[in-house]
Amino acid sequence: MSDAEWRTRVELAACYRLAAHYRMTDLIYTHITARVPDEDGRFLINPYGQRWEEITASSLLKIDVDGNKVDGSAARVNPAGFTIHSAVHRARHDAAWVMHTHTRAGVAVASMEEGLLPLNQTCLQFYDRIGYHDFEGIALDHEERERIVADLGSHSALMLRNHGLLTVGRTAGEMFNAMFYLNQSCEIQVATLSMGRPVRLVPADIAAKVGRQFDQMAYDDGDLLLEWAAQMRLVESLDPSYRS
Repeated sequence: MSDAEWRTRVELAACYRLAAHYRMTDLIYTHITARVPDEDGRFLINPYGQRWEEITASSLLKIDVDGNKVDGSAARVNPAGFTIHSAVHRARHDAAWVMHTHTRAGVAVASMEEGLLPLNQTCLQFYDRIGYHDFEGIALDHEERERIVADLGSHSALMLRNHGLLTVGRTAGEMFNAMFYLNQSCEIQVATLSMGRPVRLVPADIAAKVGRQFDQMAYDDGDLLLEWAAQMRLVESLDPSYRS
């Protein structure tokens, strides 16, 4: 394989290990996928049945846009689980990386009519920067893909109502950073509402200002690159076998 594909495999395996470390897994379900560099319509995905703590760069499967294996591996792939990912990968060329989770806090907030509330500084990076997709059942219907893409729009984050969270990125760092803070925002919202006290929402003008500030920090000042480098150092210290 090319050097570019191997680098993508290593970073994708790191994403799985980090997600397991942060307890963003759902046993063997949900996925993180990455487009294979220089191979049109080819993607990398986890082998079905493995825990995310077990994923390595070489264990990842190469699949086509319909979730079918193209690398001759004996491991199983879950084509149904790729429905959501394929919708985004096909429609958004910039979405080279896609992550979908069913975390407790994420599903809880996705089940609220209001969705993500402007409660604190952390969640304001998603203010007017997150889409919502209504629940249509288990994502097995390929016709749903068009509606998923329409609801995501140009955003990097999507809340699948009554289901879970989804983030995308041009790089592993963009995608994982978005999921890390989106899930954290949901955890903070669950904690805030559980206190049973009056809630103070951030005014719309301040919320919009903070959203712009987050954009500047992530893309202009290079904070995102520093964060991803820190995450990679973390996964290396936890268990370097992800690179095998």
